[in-house]
Amino acid sequence: MTRLIRNISSLVVAGIITAPVALYAQDRDHDRDDRTHRVYDPYQRDYHNWNGDEDRAYRDWYSQTYNGRQYRDYNKLSKKNQHAYWKYRHEHDKDHDHDHDRH
Repeated sequence: MTRLIRNISSLVVAGIITAPVALYAQDRDHDRDDRTHRVYDPYQRDYHNWNGDEDRAYRDWYSQTYNGRQYRDYNKLSKKNQHAYWKYRHEHDKDHDHDHDRH
């Protein structure tokens, strides 16, 4: 009986110790928007928020560049084609503050 109480006590203590860690991890990811992430442009040495606007610009560029080809995700493009996209993007960009941190 003493062994059973000791095992149960150990489980309770382990639960008390790990609960705040699990709650913190859940809370930290609470406001993360899976549709937005930052992409580094190594050619201009700047960051772009890959959100709906950037995705739209990429899809426009892709359809103009690869007319009729099946859509291909940016991450699956070769480095050469990624460079071509960023070159196009900077040439056709109206807002040079890509991460919108300057007002």
